Amino acid sequence: MPGAEDANKAMSKYLLEKLKMKEKWLGVWKTNPELFFINSEDVLIPFVGILVEVTCKPSQSTSSHLKASISVAEPFSSNIANIPRELVDNVLEELDHCVPLLEIYPVEGQDMVVFDIAQALDVVRFFYDFLWRDWDEDESCETYAALVEERIKLWCDIENGTIPAPIGQRFRKNLEKYKNMHLELIQYQSNIKEEPTAEEAVECWKKYYELVMLCGLLKIWEDLRLRAHGPLTPRILRRRRGHRDDGKAVTHIVAKTMTSEMVKDFSVETQLQQHDNLNMALDSCYSGDSVVIFPGEYKAVNLSMLTEDIIIQGAGKPEEIVIVSEPTHESFVVSKAQNVKLMHLTLVQQGTVDGIVVVESGHMTFVNCILKCEGTGVCVLTGASLTITNSEITGAQGAGVELHPGSTAILEGNKIHHCNNFKTSESSQGALGGINIKVVPVPKLKMKNNHIYSNNGYGVTILQPMDQLSTTGGILEFTASGDAEEDMLSKLMHELSLEMSSNTLDDIKGLSIVNS
Repeated sequence: MPGAEDANKAMSKYLLEKLKMKEKWLGVWKTNPELFFINSEDVLIPFVGILVEVTCKPSQSTSSHLKASISVAEPFSSNIANIPRELVDNVLEELDHCVPLLEIYPVEGQDMVVFDIAQALDVVRFFYDFLWRDWDEDESCETYAALVEERIKLWCDIENGTIPAPIGQRFRKNLEKYKNMHLELIQYQSNIKEEPTAEEAVECWKKYYELVMLCGLLKIWEDLRLRAHGPLTPRILRRRRGHRDDGKAVTHIVAKTMTSEMVKDFSVETQLQQHDNLNMALDSCYSGDSVVIFPGEYKAVNLSMLTEDIIIQGAGKPEEIVIVSEPTHESFVVSKAQNVKLMHLTLVQQGTVDGIVVVESGHMTFVNCILKCEGTGVCVLTGASLTITNSEITGAQGAGVELHPGSTAILEGNKIHHCNNFKTSESSQGALGGINIKVVPVPKLKMKNNHIYSNNGYGVTILQPMDQLSTTGGILEFTASGDAEEDMLSKLMHELSLEMSSNTLDDIKGLSIVNS
């Protein structure tokens, strides 16, 4: 049975056999914009494409390192309309007209030989983009074959929607990040010509440690097959400051422009600090402080690192104070504080794929807030607690509220709707919807006067381990009074400390238990 090294050689042999069939052909060279732009971060295009004539002279290199000789084809053509021809010529001159073969995409409409080369390049790209890992060389042949099979299944699940798109994108993002960090480490080490200085040695160890951490994260993702949220990316949390030494609290005013009208309702004893940036206000907070946000749209990456016991409130209607997530960050609102309260705000999730709110520990309260989700909804992790009153949760691709084992939640007077956009089979649909409860160890949930409607699935789902559910399996529906299943539901609700009163569940099936 072949191992990683054998697979690498096989891919090289496969591609080289195809390349021998034709030495010259037309292709589009797709490369990183940073070769052509000073500030490539400001460029919205994913690549710079140049029409080139390709000359392939097969070598003994592995297929991932094969180079091709290229020259600009006539007439000059690029996906960047105004890119100077002279700039392209200069870049190619610096590269000695040799570029990675896998960056070249044969132009359609040539002959069948070029078509076969194009297919071979696609196969090899897939292998190195999604199946190949540089750490596989340490695996036995049997283990490696199983790993490749699992990765193919993982890819299929991402492509067919079994694994939701945002979660799949997150996996790809981390995989690409690992590859880039690995190249950075190799480049940094190659630039050290003599005995490394203490600073260089420390930097090398730092890069290596980050690489090992990310490698471990990817291995966990592959083992879990991304069935839930995937593991949280390791991040450095802000150290908790606690209260100020003098015991005094500060109210931080966040507004684009400060006016006397804004502060007239504060007492003369209140210590005020003005900020035009929500991020700076959060960065200045100690426990006991308050942040008052005036109407406008804001962004704040520091919401993903809440460690102080503070109150964040809007000065107006929640629709007027909008906080939008940073698409480049994986997390939006993450709390590890003992007690954080958000009031009269709208949170809009864009691009992040963790829950719109993740309560990792401590207690978090929402009052009169609107949560417009794009990824998953509000996640309450083991040991944490949540209170939401008179608020609205909508648009989550999973459940609107997800309670992990051993968590606590009080939901009162809320609207939870249009959640769970995952593509799921009929048999798995009940695992998602308005509220999702995982019961070992049992969480505690109190619900009163909530309206749960228009969710794709059940209003409330209880995930019960198979060995603790004495039924024939599958999803149980509890509708008819007096049924044995209804008695079991009542018992389970009691064990869960699940209190439900005056709630309206308008979804097709309001409450279910699912074997997990």
